[in-house]
Amino acid sequence: MAGPLISFLTDFGPESAPAVCRGVMWGIAPDARILDLTHTVRKYAVRDGAFLLSRMVGYLPVGVHLAVVDPGVGTARRPIAIRAVRGDALVGPDNGLLMPAARVLGGIATAHEITASDLFLTRVSSTFHGRDIFSPVAAHLANGLAIEAVGPPVDPSSLVDLRLPEAQVGDGYLDTAVLFVDSFGNARLAGQPEDLARAAGRELAAGQPFRVSGGAVPASGVVVPWQATFGEVAAGEPLLHEDADYGGLGISINQASAAERFGLAIDTPIHIEARGR
Repeated sequence: MAGPLISFLTDFGPESAPAVCRGVMWGIAPDARILDLTHTVRKYAVRDGAFLLSRMVGYLPVGVHLAVVDPGVGTARRPIAIRAVRGDALVGPDNGLLMPAARVLGGIATAHEITASDLFLTRVSSTFHGRDIFSPVAAHLANGLAIEAVGPPVDPSSLVDLRLPEAQVGDGYLDTAVLFVDSFGNARLAGQPEDLARAAGRELAAGQPFRVSGGAVPASGVVVPWQATFGEVAAGEPLLHEDADYGGLGISINQASAAERFGLAIDTPIHIEARGR
């Protein structure tokens, strides 16, 4: 039978740190299946890590989800473990990183501060809690350790929260914001295609034009069509589309960067108006 699942997300990059953490986890839970979600989260970008984790966990089996984007490592910020309503455990720093994923998994059933030092590595550094605290605890939970054993319960309302922007549907328009910019320069936007359809007053159709403003776009906006995929517009032309990778909406440029062209970054407000209603 397959072993327990530990998913693993960090901003550690391609150096040795992820491999070291995997070694620690396998030393405790040798049958664990460790799934590397990504280790290329933008450095120190808790928000990016929270977005990516929240968009991935819903596709994964119930398991332990270890996430470390931790610019406050070694400070008074708490290490925490959360049991989600779906049954998953989430392990990481109390800096908001785990909260959107916990909501995707049905919300928080219980949360605990990680204080049980007998679960840690023998020597705990001030700067590598991913190896010394979080990886061992994740492995012990994967082995079946009760989450109550990691430390005392904490009120979920006391945890540092992080909420991603939400789209607002108006009469003929959608107000949204950039949730994430990927390595191609595609911008993931808050909201779903059905939100844009509600704003437009009809089902979305290929080539349907919208006026988009925000970022470095002139106040008058630019006309961007709705399309199913990048190749439906010429190279260098923009499109609005369903973000198949993570769900929701996207604005992209075929074979170029929408973020660079339109001056888009995390939290940039975007106003999308329907045309020809």
